[in-house]
Amino acid sequence: MMALVASLTIQAEDGSRLWLRYDTLRTAKVTGPECLAAQELRNFYPGKEATLVLDPSLPDEGYQISGSTLRAKTEQGLLYGAYAMLRGEQGASAPYWRLRILNHWDNLDGTIERGYAGRSIFWEESEELIHPSLIKEYARANASIGINGTVLNNVNASPRMLSTPYINKVKEIADILRPYGIRVYLSVNFASPMNVGVKGVNGGKKLKTADPLNPQVKAWWKAKAREIYKLIPDFGGFLVKANSEGQPGPFDYNRSHADGANTLADALQPFGGIVMWRSFVYGAKHKGEDRVKQAVSEFRELDGQFRPNVILQSKNGPLDFQPREPYAPIFDNMKQTQQMAELQITQEYLGQSRHLVYLAPMWREFFGFVSPDRLVGIAGVANIGLDRNWCGHHFSQANWYAFGRLAWNPFLTSEAIAEEWLNQTFFDSSLSTLHSSLLSMMLRSREACVDYMMPLGLHHIFKFDHHYGPEPDGFIASYPLEWCPVYYHQADSLGIGFDRTHTGSDATSQYQEPYCSLYDDLNTCPERYLLWFHHVPWTYRMKDGNTLWEDLQMHYNRGVSEVEDFCRIWQQAKPYVDEQRWREVDERMQHQLENAREWRRVCIDYFRTFAESNRNNK
Repeated sequence: MMALVASLTIQAEDGSRLWLRYDTLRTAKVTGPECLAAQELRNFYPGKEATLVLDPSLPDEGYQISGSTLRAKTEQGLLYGAYAMLRGEQGASAPYWRLRILNHWDNLDGTIERGYAGRSIFWEESEELIHPSLIKEYARANASIGINGTVLNNVNASPRMLSTPYINKVKEIADILRPYGIRVYLSVNFASPMNVGVKGVNGGKKLKTADPLNPQVKAWWKAKAREIYKLIPDFGGFLVKANSEGQPGPFDYNRSHADGANTLADALQPFGGIVMWRSFVYGAKHKGEDRVKQAVSEFRELDGQFRPNVILQSKNGPLDFQPREPYAPIFDNMKQTQQMAELQITQEYLGQSRHLVYLAPMWREFFGFVSPDRLVGIAGVANIGLDRNWCGHHFSQANWYAFGRLAWNPFLTSEAIAEEWLNQTFFDSSLSTLHSSLLSMMLRSREACVDYMMPLGLHHIFKFDHHYGPEPDGFIASYPLEWCPVYYHQADSLGIGFDRTHTGSDATSQYQEPYCSLYDDLNTCPERYLLWFHHVPWTYRMKDGNTLWEDLQMHYNRGVSEVEDFCRIWQQAKPYVDEQRWREVDERMQHQLENAREWRRVCIDYFRTFAESNRNNK
């Protein structure tokens, strides 16, 4: 290995090229239709020639590679195939889902909610589009992994998003993204008719209501849709967060989610647009109910009442992107409604951009419970910003990459995706020992995070609001219990964990069999979800023979030990990585180790006050 490494020339890197770190060759002769695919291959293909063929017999967006010949039904398929050729792929491939969409939580002032890599590449308080060249590179990166849609703004949407000046900006962005096969979508505020006028309705003035069954409100949404599609004929549609966390919605008028979604869907339907209506709801209709139950409680009775162009978009777990959650039971309960899964690429609850946590294993775990054929698409909350390396942490780029690859093919393994990314970003597999160590680090990183943060089903014990660092004693009297850590772990002298069985909140009843019975029984509940579903005595004997308290400490210790090992592996990589990227990753990893130790110390010290009180009382 050392001989191989000695021959390498390590070039300075800032991470801005992502996984598209191709050498510019311009030596290949490319024949066939002149298109973006031809340009990319002409610039970067290492072979002597490449042939592009439009073949109507192939699936939409799919491609077939045989040697240096690339076939596809469309120019978009040729582009996807060109990037596959540059990865070294052979054979046929087509996307599993039609909808493969990034959700940006970007605000119009340029800030990003739960963004950890700088400000927005799309928005700034300016009439001009500030970063057109960066948006083009963003489009290229997405096309290289098959992403074909992007929601440009935060689900906590400003009504100004639908004002004419901002729609004009959206048109500029759409024009940049379109050649790469990416449609734009917008998050909309349900009360927009009360905040923005539209030509032809109420004299162009704001309305006094946003009641979805009001004729003027319906006319407003139809007029607004016409305005958008006149400028952006391939506009994708709306994403809506309604009646959750204080956002306006149909409940404000005693209407249902179906009433609200259908009014928007009817406005978009003539143009082929869709409504992605989020099921992340709590605190509006079922106050006081266990938060993990509220999505099913609000939506189950509406199954079958939504328009054909409405899609229910649900987070992978029933709570809120925790390091580990059981799958969301809403996927079991909506039989006649189109659904798509929402995953979080930005690591809001997993160390943000400060921790190395590869998320593909989490998403593959979800697909082990929710079959991809139940879904019509997939959305990922994006993790990019204006940082030079796009994602804050160089290894966080792997999560953007992994989302795109799984959106194309949800049956790819976490290992295969990580290998692809490593080969294109840091090392090729000829550096076998180092390559396997880094691969192992990535594949172990999510489980390590669960161990040092919230093992055995613990959840939501972060510091308030920013969701970084431990606060198991957190109780904020001015906020609902459902935002307080003590509500979720429920530690006392008898035990720890949230009773969601038939003797508690009965959340287990929302699951289909065999999971309903499996999770409800303490003896059969998987230990990874134990404290999610059960309040368990500290002295309970786990499968390894240890008590719960002993195992809890073991997990915290193991998580820290894993991060210590990741730091050791990265030290070994130093001679083989450019100085800037090595240093920037090392700084983040040292911080991750410090933070993991803090999680262990704070949590063990806090829970010890209950566990050892129990022992002393005996």
